[in-house]
Amino acid sequence: MKKLVLMFTALVTLTATQMVSAQKTIVDVAAGNDDFSTLVTAVKAADLAETLSSDGPFTVFAPNNAAFSKVDKATLTTLLKPENKSALAGTLTYHVVAGKLTVADVAAALKKEGGMVTLETVNGAPITVMQKDGKIWLKDQKGNSSEIIATDVMASNGVIHVIDTVVMPE
Repeated sequence: MKKLVLMFTALVTLTATQMVSAQKTIVDVAAGNDDFSTLVTAVKAADLAETLSSDGPFTVFAPNNAAFSKVDKATLTTLLKPENKSALAGTLTYHVVAGKLTVADVAAALKKEGGMVTLETVNGAPITVMQKDGKIWLKDQKGNSSEIIATDVMASNGVIHVIDTVVMPE
Protein backbone atom coordinates (compact mmCIF):
# COMPACT_ATOMS: atom_id res chain seq x y z
CA MET A 1 0.00 0.00 0.00
CA LYS A 2 2.86 2.38 0.85
CA LYS A 3 4.40 1.69 -2.58
CA LEU A 4 1.09 2.52 -4.26
CA VAL A 5 0.77 5.80 -2.36
CA LEU A 6 4.40 6.67 -3.12
CA MET A 7 3.94 5.90 -6.84
CA PHE A 8 0.73 7.92 -6.94
CA THR A 9 2.42 10.88 -5.23
CA ALA A 10 5.36 10.69 -7.65
CA LEU A 11 3.00 10.56 -10.63
CA VAL A 12 0.99 13.56 -9.40
CA THR A 13 4.19 15.53 -8.73
CA LEU A 14 5.59 14.71 -12.17
CA THR A 15 2.33 15.64 -13.88
CA ALA A 16 2.07 18.92 -11.98
CA THR A 17 5.69 19.77 -12.79
CA GLN A 18 5.14 19.09 -16.48
CA MET A 19 1.99 21.21 -16.49
CA VAL A 20 3.80 24.16 -14.90
CA SER A 21 6.82 23.91 -17.19
CA ALA A 22 4.57 23.50 -20.25
CA GLN A 23 2.53 26.60 -19.46
CA LYS A 24 2.97 29.24 -22.14
CA THR A 25 4.15 32.83 -21.85
CA ILE A 26 1.88 35.78 -22.52
CA VAL A 27 3.19 35.98 -26.09
CA ASP A 28 2.67 32.24 -26.63
CA VAL A 29 -0.91 32.45 -25.33
CA ALA A 30 -1.70 35.44 -27.55
CA ALA A 31 -0.05 33.86 -30.60
CA GLY A 32 -2.11 30.71 -30.05
CA ASN A 33 -5.40 32.63 -30.25
CA ASP A 34 -6.55 33.91 -33.65
CA ASP A 35 -8.48 36.73 -31.95
CA PHE A 36 -5.15 38.33 -31.00
CA SER A 37 -3.52 38.22 -34.47
CA THR A 38 -3.36 42.02 -34.79
CA LEU A 39 -1.91 42.35 -31.29
CA VAL A 40 0.73 39.71 -32.01
CA THR A 41 1.65 41.46 -35.28
CA ALA A 42 2.00 44.75 -33.40
CA VAL A 43 4.05 43.19 -30.58
CA LYS A 44 6.45 41.70 -33.13
CA ALA A 45 6.67 44.98 -35.10
CA ALA A 46 7.54 46.83 -31.87
CA ASP A 47 10.17 44.22 -30.92
CA LEU A 48 8.36 43.50 -27.65
CA ALA A 49 7.93 39.73 -28.05
CA GLU A 50 11.11 38.90 -26.16
CA THR A 51 10.27 41.32 -23.33
CA LEU A 52 6.74 39.97 -22.95
CA SER A 53 8.15 36.43 -22.97
CA SER A 54 10.54 37.19 -20.10
CA ASP A 55 9.92 36.23 -16.48
CA GLY A 56 7.75 39.23 -15.68
CA PRO A 57 5.30 38.97 -14.14
CA PHE A 58 3.07 41.20 -16.22
CA THR A 59 -0.59 42.06 -16.41
CA VAL A 60 -1.59 42.71 -20.01
CA PHE A 61 -4.83 44.43 -20.95
CA ALA A 62 -4.94 42.86 -24.40
CA PRO A 63 -7.04 44.38 -27.17
CA ASN A 64 -8.62 41.72 -29.35
CA ASN A 65 -8.95 42.07 -33.13
CA ALA A 66 -12.36 43.74 -32.76
CA ALA A 67 -10.72 46.39 -30.55
CA PHE A 68 -8.06 47.05 -33.17
CA SER A 69 -10.76 47.31 -35.85
CA LYS A 70 -12.06 50.40 -34.01
CA VAL A 71 -8.73 52.18 -34.58
CA ASP A 72 -8.59 54.35 -37.67
CA LYS A 73 -7.01 52.20 -40.42
CA ALA A 74 -4.55 54.94 -41.40
CA THR A 75 -3.42 55.37 -37.80
CA LEU A 76 -2.90 51.62 -37.36
CA THR A 77 -1.02 51.33 -40.66
CA THR A 78 1.20 54.26 -39.69
CA LEU A 79 1.97 52.78 -36.26
CA LEU A 80 2.98 49.45 -37.81
CA LYS A 81 5.61 51.07 -40.06
CA PRO A 82 9.24 50.37 -39.00
CA GLU A 83 10.00 54.06 -38.60
CA ASN A 84 7.24 54.32 -35.97
CA LYS A 85 8.43 51.40 -33.83
CA SER A 86 8.99 53.66 -30.82
CA ALA A 87 5.46 55.12 -30.93
CA LEU A 88 3.99 51.62 -31.38
CA ALA A 89 6.02 50.31 -28.43
CA GLY A 90 4.78 53.22 -26.31
CA THR A 91 1.18 52.45 -27.19
CA LEU A 92 1.56 48.73 -26.55
CA THR A 93 3.40 49.14 -23.23
CA TYR A 94 0.53 51.40 -22.14
CA HIS A 95 -1.48 48.15 -22.05
CA VAL A 96 0.96 46.46 -19.64
CA VAL A 97 1.35 46.74 -15.87
CA ALA A 98 4.25 45.24 -13.94
CA GLY A 99 3.09 42.45 -11.63
CA LYS A 100 0.36 39.87 -11.85
CA LEU A 101 -3.08 41.34 -11.11
CA THR A 102 -5.91 38.85 -11.29
CA VAL A 103 -9.49 40.03 -11.50
CA ALA A 104 -9.82 39.26 -7.78
CA ASP A 105 -6.84 41.57 -7.08
CA VAL A 106 -8.38 44.31 -9.21
CA ALA A 107 -11.81 43.91 -7.59
CA ALA A 108 -10.27 44.09 -4.09
CA ALA A 109 -8.36 47.27 -5.00
CA LEU A 110 -11.50 48.82 -6.50
CA LYS A 111 -13.49 48.01 -3.37
CA LYS A 112 -10.77 49.44 -1.13
CA GLU A 113 -10.41 52.63 -3.19
CA GLY A 114 -14.10 53.36 -3.75
CA GLY A 115 -14.45 52.04 -7.30
CA MET A 116 -11.48 53.72 -8.98
CA VAL A 117 -7.75 52.88 -9.03
CA THR A 118 -4.89 54.40 -11.00
CA LEU A 119 -2.15 52.04 -12.16
CA GLU A 120 1.24 52.90 -13.61
CA THR A 121 1.78 51.20 -16.95
CA VAL A 122 5.12 49.88 -18.16
CA ASN A 123 5.51 52.95 -20.38
CA GLY A 124 5.30 55.11 -17.24
CA ALA A 125 1.90 56.67 -17.94
CA PRO A 126 -1.08 56.20 -15.63
CA ILE A 127 -4.23 54.32 -16.57
CA THR A 128 -7.41 54.33 -14.52
CA VAL A 129 -9.33 51.17 -13.66
CA MET A 130 -12.91 51.73 -12.58
CA GLN A 131 -16.05 49.82 -11.82
CA LYS A 132 -19.27 50.92 -13.47
CA ASP A 133 -22.57 49.07 -13.90
CA GLY A 134 -21.07 45.90 -12.43
CA LYS A 135 -18.30 45.85 -15.06
CA ILE A 136 -14.63 46.76 -14.94
CA TRP A 137 -13.38 49.43 -17.32
CA LEU A 138 -10.10 51.10 -18.23
CA LYS A 139 -9.98 54.83 -18.83
CA ASP A 140 -7.00 56.09 -20.80
CA GLN A 141 -5.26 59.46 -20.60
CA LYS A 142 -7.41 60.79 -23.42
CA GLY A 143 -10.61 59.98 -21.51
CA ASN A 144 -11.62 57.00 -23.67
CA SER A 145 -12.98 53.88 -21.99
CA SER A 146 -12.47 50.19 -22.69
CA GLU A 147 -14.42 47.36 -21.09
CA ILE A 148 -12.58 44.35 -19.76
CA ILE A 149 -14.53 41.57 -21.47
CA ALA A 150 -12.57 38.48 -20.38
CA THR A 151 -10.32 38.02 -17.38
CA ASP A 152 -7.63 35.85 -15.90
CA VAL A 153 -6.16 34.22 -18.98
CA MET A 154 -3.15 32.80 -17.17
CA ALA A 155 0.36 32.52 -18.58
CA SER A 156 3.63 31.40 -17.04
CA ASN A 157 4.78 35.01 -16.73
CA GLY A 158 1.57 36.80 -15.83
CA VAL A 159 -2.05 37.25 -16.76
CA ILE A 160 -4.06 38.62 -19.68
CA HIS A 161 -7.34 40.52 -19.43
CA VAL A 162 -9.08 41.04 -22.78
CA ILE A 163 -10.33 44.54 -23.60
CA ASP A 164 -12.75 45.70 -26.27
CA THR A 165 -11.05 48.99 -27.22
CA VAL A 166 -7.40 49.97 -27.68
CA VAL A 167 -6.38 52.43 -24.96
CA MET A 168 -4.05 55.29 -25.87
CA PRO A 169 -1.51 57.29 -23.89
CA GLU A 170 -1.34 61.05 -24.41
